[in-house]
Amino acid sequence: MSNWIDLTSPLNDQTVIYAEDGYADPPIAAKPWATIDKNRFEVWQLALGTQTGTHIDAPAHFVASGATIEAMKPGDMLGTFQRVDAGTLQDNRATPDWTGASHLFLDARAPHLAQTKALRALLELPASVWVLAGELRVADDDPLWLHLTLAQAGKFLAEDLCCARLGDMPDHGQIATVPLNLTGLSGSPARVLLRV
Repeated sequence: MSNWIDLTSPLNDQTVIYAEDGYADPPIAAKPWATIDKNRFEVWQLALGTQTGTHIDAPAHFVASGATIEAMKPGDMLGTFQRVDAGTLQDNRATPDWTGASHLFLDARAPHLAQTKALRALLELPASVWVLAGELRVADDDPLWLHLTLAQAGKFLAEDLCCARLGDMPDHGQIATVPLNLTGLSGSPARVLLRV
């Protein structure tokens, strides 16, 4: 029997919020809105950023005219993945043997310095969704090179996974990357599930 692994980071007051160079994403907050005692049902009010916790960046996150999150179709959310070890991206001559998966799963749990030429070769692949496990340093002066380049190529990026649950993952399998059904926004918190 196959198992699904939930790679989604929990959303709570311990969730790490992106903050760098004087900028910080909105904090996550949840407070009671209605209670069973008062209203006969319970409702909570949530406040969070579109890139809080495990999330999907739409191209509009970095490109003013880029697609927003509702452009991600159901066929982009459910499919198959092919794992690419970030270590192979240290060599500009490396090219993956692509299987035609819908998602490119970039395994960057170990620190690597990826070459831009190797990453550009991956951008030529038809995968509409990239999934990033860990953090990838890119051999470029712009620390946002990968995000900007993916956005310019019209790709969606799922990131900030709970990598502790990943373990030894296969090179291929089924995947779900499901954002909230938001419209007009640059991204969304999301569930990322892997079937092994």
